[in-house]
Amino acid sequence: MKALLLNTSDIKGGAARAAYRLHQGLNQISVKSQMLSQLKYSQDPNVFGTNLASGIGQVKTGLRLTLDQIPLKLYNQRGKQRFSANWLPYQITTQVAQLDPDIINLHWIGAGYLQIESIAKFNKPIVWTFHDMWAFTGGCHYDQECQKYTNSCGGCPQLGSDKNWDLSSWVWQRKQKAWQNLNLTIVTPSKWLANCAKASSLFKNKRIEVIPYGLNLNIFRPINQKIARQLLKLPQDKQLVLFLSLKATSDQRKGFHLLQPALQKLSALGSNDCMELIVVGASKPEKAVDFGFKSHYLGTLTDDLMLALAYSAADAFIAPSIQDNLPNTVLEAISCGTPCIAFNIGGMPDMIEHQQNGYLVKPYEIDDLVQGITWTLKNKERNQKLAYRAREKAEQEFALEIQAHRYNSLFTEILEGSNNQKRQNFSEQQQNSFREIAQLSESI
Repeated sequence: MKALLLNTSDIKGGAARAAYRLHQGLNQISVKSQMLSQLKYSQDPNVFGTNLASGIGQVKTGLRLTLDQIPLKLYNQRGKQRFSANWLPYQITTQVAQLDPDIINLHWIGAGYLQIESIAKFNKPIVWTFHDMWAFTGGCHYDQECQKYTNSCGGCPQLGSDKNWDLSSWVWQRKQKAWQNLNLTIVTPSKWLANCAKASSLFKNKRIEVIPYGLNLNIFRPINQKIARQLLKLPQDKQLVLFLSLKATSDQRKGFHLLQPALQKLSALGSNDCMELIVVGASKPEKAVDFGFKSHYLGTLTDDLMLALAYSAADAFIAPSIQDNLPNTVLEAISCGTPCIAFNIGGMPDMIEHQQNGYLVKPYEIDDLVQGITWTLKNKERNQKLAYRAREKAEQEFALEIQAHRYNSLFTEILEGSNNQKRQNFSEQQQNSFREIAQLSESI
C-alpha cells in the first residue's frame, strides 16, 4: 500500500507535526508513506515540496501566501484569527499523479495550499484528517461558537461582516458545490471535532472516525526533573508551571488573557514565594508582563528533546485554550508525566481525566483555574500520582504505533471496499455486454 499525506508544511506548526509523526509511524509499520507539502523544512527524502532553502522557492511560496489573503483586504473590521479562502489554482493533481498513491490522506491544507475545487480531481480514495474546523466552515479555522456552519455561512463575525453574501458565504458555497459528490472518509483526532463535523451541513452524511494523534513515547518520556532543570538553567527549589504555545502570548484562542489574571490572583493568595512560571513559544518581551510570579522565557523550542526537557522540568502544564481540538502540547505533556490543567472544552477531556492525571477547569472560570493550579501543586504525593497516571494514559491511548495501526486498518478497509466496488462494476459491465450480445444474436 502506498499512502500520500498532504499538508501545507511538513514539520512547522501543530498540524504539520502531527501529520509528519503519522507519516513516520506508518513507515515504521511497513506502510509506504510519502508526504507532499507546499513548504518543506525537513530533510526527509520521502517528503516532496518547495524547499525553503531555495531562494526561488521562498519567493514563490511567499507570493502564493500573499495572494491567497487578497480577498480579506475587503474586510477592514475583521479580527486577527486565521482565515483561509483557498482560491488560487495549483498544479497539485499533476504532482499527485506522478507519485501515484493508492490512497490520499489530506491534513491541514490552509494558507492557499490546496484549491477547494482540486480535491474532487484526485480520482483516488480520500481520507481527510481534520485538525480544526476549516473543512466545514466558510473559511475560519475555529468558529468561536458562531455555529453558522451547521446551516451555511454568511454574515461572518470574524470578518466583521453583517452581509449574508460575503467571503465566508462564497467559500462555503464553493465547498458545497465541489464536494457534494465527494467519496471520502473523515478522521478527527478528538470526539468534540467529530461531533462538530457531524453537525455540519457539509459532512453530516459522511463517515466520520475518531483516531487520536500518536507520539513517539521514547522521545516524549519522563526525564529526571532535577536533570531537566539543570540543563534548562531553571531553579531546583521552586514549583514550576509551564505554559506553551507557538503564539503563547498573542493568540487569544490559546487563553493567555485568562491565564494572566489567574496567576495574578494566585500570587495575591501568597503563592509567589514558592512558584514560578515557564513560558515556551515566546521570547521575553521588552516590557515585562505582570504575572505576579518570576517568569522564565525559553523562546521557541522546535527540537523534541528540548520540549521533553521543558515538560519534565515542570510540576504542571497549563493549557487555557478557549477552543481547541486535541493539542499536541497536552499529549506531549502527559507523555512526559506532567499533570495538565485545562478548561473542560474541545478535545481536552479526551486526554485529561479530572483529578486523575490533571484538572479540568469549568470553562473560562478564572477562580476554578486558580483552584486547579492550587489543587495540582499543593500535595507532592498527589502530584506524583497524577504524573504516573498521565504517563500511563499516554502509553494506553496515544502511542504512535497505536495511531499508525488504526490508520493502516482504515486505509486497508477503504481500499478493499474500493476494489470490491470496481470488481462489481466490471461484473455488471460484463453482464450488460452479454445481454447485448444475446439480444443481437436473437435479432439475427
